[in-house]
Amino acid sequence: MTTASTSASGDLAVTGSTSFSLALPWRLNPSVALRPEPFGALLYHFGTRKLSFLKNLVVVDLVQSLADQPSAEAALIAAGIADADRPMYVQALTALADSGMITARDQE
Repeated sequence: MTTASTSASGDLAVTGSTSFSLALPWRLNPSVALRPEPFGALLYHFGTRKLSFLKNLVVVDLVQSLADQPSAEAALIAAGIADADRPMYVQALTALADSGMITARDQE
């Protein structure tokens, strides 16, 4: 079972999964293709052959902006994510990291 907790700094520590950190720089995995769709986007991982659906246009924009930001935290701020909505978006990014759809930029 995966459990998550948020520290005082806002960093998310995930137990039993990829360690997603808001402080790290992230990007779409180079093995993943993102195809925009009217409902959001499709993500296809060529290595694992996993297909994911992003049904939220804000998440699509957030994922696409990760490579341009110094951290996931900066991407959330740049996207204008309100504090009340942050847990939902952090959970989405954590799930994408766990599935290998996004990867920390220093992890090749």
